Amino acid sequence: MSARNWMAIRTALILVVVAGLAVDAYVHFDLASAYSGVKTSTLSQGDLFRVEGALAVIAAVALLMRPRRYTAAFAFLVSAGGTAAVVVYRYVNVGGFGPVPNMYEPIWYGEKTLSVWAEGIAAVAALVLFVALDLRARRSVSVAPAPRPAARVQSSD
Repeated sequence: MSARNWMAIRTALILVVVAGLAVDAYVHFDLASAYSGVKTSTLSQGDLFRVEGALAVIAAVALLMRPRRYTAAFAFLVSAGGTAAVVVYRYVNVGGFGPVPNMYEPIWYGEKTLSVWAEGIAAVAALVLFVALDLRARRSVSVAPAPRPAARVQSSD
């Protein structure tokens, strides 16, 4: 693959991940106050929404500033974790545990649907980006020239 094609693919994947994380952040920040009433003595669901929103912003900015395997992996973890949480709490009544309140909500609505699609697409794109960056890094290591042996110095005895 040419360097130009690689840059185009990498840029497209980064933009998809960042767009998905931006939607994730927007929805979670927008809904946080509506879910502040669902709480334990330690945490509210609104607090957890704000944390998810902040993590999405951090992951998007990190990926934009430094598109590396570790930032792609972080973006994947944030987006896949968000997707998993929405789906699990939609279909399973996990109940409250420890400081986490019961966030079971067996309905779909516009922002929730938008969020899960954006997170899911971002997770897939981040995973593809991670794999592509990893393969590219492995290829560059295996193609690197072998070190040349040091020149022998003969003594003049």
